[in-house]
Amino acid sequence: MAKLIINNLTKIYGNSPEKALELMDKGYTNSEIRQETKQVVGVREVSFSVNEGESFVIMGLSGSGKSTLIRCINLLIKPTRGEILIDNEDVTRVSSDRLMQLRRKKMSMIFQKFALLPNRRILDNVAYGLEVQNMSRIVRYEKAREAISMVGLQEWEDAYPHNLSGGMQQRVGIARALANDPDILLMDEPFSALDPLIRQDMQDDLLALQEKLHKTIIFITHDLDEALKIGDNIALMKDGVIVQSGVPEDILLSPASDYVARFVENINWTKALTASAVMVKPRVVIYPKDGPMTALRIMEKHGISSLFVVDRSTHLIGYVTAEDAYNAVENGIKHLDGIIQKDMPVSAPDIVLSDLLEVLANTKIPLAVVNEANELKGVLVRGSVIAGLAGARREAGE
Repeated sequence: MAKLIINNLTKIYGNSPEKALELMDKGYTNSEIRQETKQVVGVREVSFSVNEGESFVIMGLSGSGKSTLIRCINLLIKPTRGEILIDNEDVTRVSSDRLMQLRRKKMSMIFQKFALLPNRRILDNVAYGLEVQNMSRIVRYEKAREAISMVGLQEWEDAYPHNLSGGMQQRVGIARALANDPDILLMDEPFSALDPLIRQDMQDDLLALQEKLHKTIIFITHDLDEALKIGDNIALMKDGVIVQSGVPEDILLSPASDYVARFVENINWTKALTASAVMVKPRVVIYPKDGPMTALRIMEKHGISSLFVVDRSTHLIGYVTAEDAYNAVENGIKHLDGIIQKDMPVSAPDIVLSDLLEVLANTKIPLAVVNEANELKGVLVRGSVIAGLAGARREAGE
């Protein structure tokens, strides 16, 4: 279900936007519009939707329009034309009082600059938005402490911003946004001012929070690795226009233009591709009803030394090895029950390869890829991973 829908959103900077809109409707480029009217096109006829609980990343270089776009969503910047629907309510048409309610209840914004009040304790910084709403001291402190606990700063409630590191200050900013319990989090390059290691930690913290809270997140970044890590879907902007949007692998493997291709050409593919992108279908499997001799025959025919055991609905049960099957045959055992091994590495389809390389290097059997229902969807072997990475580089033109 769509939580946020943007329809043909446009922002013109200047004192005569109607002139720019007229030329835009005639197909003039942004540069031509600027030359003719002295008006600047910040965002041009942008449309997209974000489902409830989705992390939607908007990325692009400086000047691409991404920060203007996110500020239009909560009307910090008033759009020139277009619709912004939150739960099917067009926020561009609401009264100032209703807009204030939406900002306080429906959405919160987290900026690159921490914007903490230096003379207030961390507890009071987090509770500030609730104080503005005239919430009682007891209730707002209770909610603020809950939010502080979510970001792991329980022991710092009475400290002041200057006592905290940059990463901790940004955690306070996130806690302040969460204290309102908003449906939508608007995050404008929130981690770009942090050191690389702290930035990675903050990304991990955000993913952990999202796993618990399932907020609708609009996240702005110029960093592709960050976009791939955080985004369920990604929109890439250039000159105020979304030039491509989709799931991360679509953008990586099927760039829509040379501009997008250049954006992704230096990506670390092990951090970009998931297990599902490079897995192969199991060549053969075996079922519990089958015996050790059947398992040996299948392994001999296909030149493999192990087999996954699944039920008729392809739920993964375990695996058997050629050595165990041979020993069972020698001992007159006709069933697999005693030789099925269940201690084995598995992966979900959406796990990135960088998180699986160590497992792949040390496992003696293929790595099973299973979905949430434990159905065997594919296998990862060293050869398929190498081939997948090579193919991705070829498609990206490297």
